[in-house]
Amino acid sequence: MIDELVPDALWSIVQPLLPVPVQPRGGRPFADPRATLAGIIYVLREGIRWAALPRAWGFPSGVTCWRRLRDWQARGVWRRVWQRVLEGLASKNAIDWSRASVDSASVRALSRGDLTGPNPTDRGRPETKRHLVVDGQGVPLGLVLSGANRHDSACFEAALDAIPGIRSGRPGRPRRRPDKVHGDKAYDLRRCRRACLERGIAARLARRGVESSERLGRHRWVVERTLSWLNGFRRLRLRYERYASQFEALHLLALALICFRRLVRL
Repeated sequence: MIDELVPDALWSIVQPLLPVPVQPRGGRPFADPRATLAGIIYVLREGIRWAALPRAWGFPSGVTCWRRLRDWQARGVWRRVWQRVLEGLASKNAIDWSRASVDSASVRALSRGDLTGPNPTDRGRPETKRHLVVDGQGVPLGLVLSGANRHDSACFEAALDAIPGIRSGRPGRPRRRPDKVHGDKAYDLRRCRRACLERGIAARLARRGVESSERLGRHRWVVERTLSWLNGFRRLRLRYERYASQFEALHLLALALICFRRLVRL
């Protein structure tokens, strides 16, 4: 089970990014980091409680996996893992920088915490909104979380800036800007168009009262598909975590796994 959840190719990417544990004198030995990562992925994929993690399959305790998720998030491990997988795709010319798409989706929060807000489209229930930027093929490039009461356009600039510098292994600076970005009518604001202009990105944002809704999905369907892929990880269908940093950590790991699946198919 451990090798199935964390194959050698994935472990070779993650292992160099993990902090070296410092073993205290007289303390218990640290849990195997590969088994710990497998336990985190199992919870992410199956949506179970941390306490329900089956120890008989070689996983550490749920508390240990939860602490490693928190600690590695504080050290930026999950974002760097996602970036490394993206760089692997870029080295194989598998990132389509010619166009990008942006969209958002809300997730119900079972308990109030940071980055939650009343969803005006769902009877004011506390929810968290994920803002996602993908390339022309649906490869996730940038992620931002916010409360569900924030308008999509309010996080448009932050979502564009969330794209990390991605190296392709060839001479030149890391790339982090697509040629153009597609968005629906929620982004039809002067502020959003100015943000694209300042970053050298062509704005392909649907205009209210001008463009028909029938053509909005011609290029944007890929971001909706990637958002549905995130819901394939059962732990992300509802927000159980009180702290947004841990919820973000699960999202970053899920996005890294989505990109890794594409990488191994090349």
